[in-house]
Amino acid sequence: MSPPLLPPKPPARPGRVSLWRYVKLFRRDLLSAQPAKLYRAWMAEFKTPFFRSYLVNQPELVDLVLKRRPRDFLKSNRVSEGLRPLLGNSVFLTNGAEWERQRRIIDPAFEGWRLREAYPAISAAAEAAVARLAPKAGGGPVEIEAETSFAAADVIFRTLFSIPIEDRMARQVFEEFKTYQRSQPVVNLAAFFSLPSWVPRPFSRRTRRSAEVIRRLITELTDKRAEALAAGTAPNDLATKIMTTKDPITGQLFSASEMVDQVAIFFLAGHETSASALSWALYLMATHPDYQEKVAREGAALGPQARFEDLRALRVTRDVFRETLRLYPPVPMMVREAAQAERFRGRDVASGSQVVLSPWHLHRHMRLWDNPDGFDPERWHSENGKHCQRAAYIPFSAGPRVCTGAGFAMLEGVLLLARLCAAYELTPIAEQVPQPVAHLTVRAQSGIWLNLRPRGI
Repeated sequence: MSPPLLPPKPPARPGRVSLWRYVKLFRRDLLSAQPAKLYRAWMAEFKTPFFRSYLVNQPELVDLVLKRRPRDFLKSNRVSEGLRPLLGNSVFLTNGAEWERQRRIIDPAFEGWRLREAYPAISAAAEAAVARLAPKAGGGPVEIEAETSFAAADVIFRTLFSIPIEDRMARQVFEEFKTYQRSQPVVNLAAFFSLPSWVPRPFSRRTRRSAEVIRRLITELTDKRAEALAAGTAPNDLATKIMTTKDPITGQLFSASEMVDQVAIFFLAGHETSASALSWALYLMATHPDYQEKVAREGAALGPQARFEDLRALRVTRDVFRETLRLYPPVPMMVREAAQAERFRGRDVASGSQVVLSPWHLHRHMRLWDNPDGFDPERWHSENGKHCQRAAYIPFSAGPRVCTGAGFAMLEGVLLLARLCAAYELTPIAEQVPQPVAHLTVRAQSGIWLNLRPRGI
């Protein structure tokens, strides 16, 4: 019997290229712009006339940057260049005392609004996703990324503002986010050059317009919630928790403009990353029917009326989703900046150097993982899998800047995957193998097309 085909992986960059060629490749897709050596190197240095960057894969160095000395490796401002028009001064972009203040408000809000409270809204969104697919199942190929984007947006609106995506305002925000994603490249050109803050950034007119529209719509939503809070009629959802949580040191709440910044990143991070992970999970289920059947059985046993406690039974589904995040981490690279001179693996790293952490390469590292490019949900019960989960698995980052919504994302992804597989049989289309590319997240270059058929027919 022939070995199973490996899940699709972008081709590595062939050989050396000029800086300008690299910039062009990087803006088109940062994954295929990288050399193959990053899948086996502990560290790699990249030199440009404007800055030095060091990609680190050695687990000890990753741990140093993210966990042991995070204040010495702050979020790089070069990453924020392309996102500032939309995200403003959100927690995703800030550093130092400002970031610490924002996390002092956001973290308790998430902790106070427990996953158990989020479950009914996520479950309702899962059932709505199943219902929306019903007219399309059996009627020809379905572009699954579009469906997961819609479903993930629905989850965000239901949990954040207690409204389904069918709500007029929610639909408008979703449509504008799609426009923003199409117009904004993965990295703004200013990220490659050291430009003073007063120099205008080269954003397209469409990018600026979409960001302005999104922020105006979010402002309307937050203003309405502020009015409901004042009237005592606000629902007990995530927006309410965040808007009423005070900084334990200063006693201050988020201002109205700060709240718009935070909602923008919650939507971008919570919607875009969840949609990416779920679409790849569904593709992997289509190409691995044995696991698809196991997940479908767990989802069918769960049922739409299941309680939060029943989710513990989704053991295989959880392993499948965890493996999906290993193979296709939604955020493929994270960039930090060295605050002082360092010495990594015998090399001098100057202050101001960019330190790149790549979940994409770390999760497929040939010297760390058994069968690094293969789909194997059972690996998480092996000694190698358990070790690598501790040392080389960072789909949600790690340390103080770990994603606040990591537990939320796992609950959402596992539940939607189980319910969709329980409702529909998924099969791949041989001539349409998706090609992973990285824009805002890891998506498929031309979408992910699958055939869906209702189960039991």
